[in-house]
Amino acid sequence: MGTWGAGNFDSDTAADHLSSLAERLVAEVTEAMAGDPVELEPDEYWGVTVPCNLELLLVLDRQGWVGVTLPAPEVIRAWRETFLAVWERTIDGLEPKPAYKEARRTVLSDTFEQLAEASAATAAG
Repeated sequence: MGTWGAGNFDSDTAADHLSSLAERLVAEVTEAMAGDPVELEPDEYWGVTVPCNLELLLVLDRQGWVGVTLPAPEVIRAWRETFLAVWERTIDGLEPKPAYKEARRTVLSDTFEQLAEASAATAAG
C-alpha cells in the first residue's frame, strides 16, 4: 500500500521498522528466558530490562500501529513464571523493604499479565 496517512507510522517502511524493533524486544526477552537464570536476578541486566522490554511492547501494541506482533499469551505467562521464580528466590538477598518487595512483585506480575492479555485480545481479533 505504501503510505496510508500523514502519521510517522503510517507507511509500509515505518511498519517494517516498528516490526523490526518489536521483534528485537521479543528476541531479547526470549534469549534472556532461555539463558542462565542468574542473568534474570533483580540486580542483573536482564532482571531489570526484561520487564522494560515487555512494557515497551505493551506501549507499542496499545498505539495500534501496524507492525507490532506479540508472542502468544501462553508464552508470556510461561516467561512470567520463570522470571518471578528467579525473582522470588533472589530478592531477599538484596534486603528490600517489605513494602517495596510487595509493590515490585505486583508491578512485575501485572506487566507480564497485561502483555499476555493484549496478546490474547490481538489474537481474538
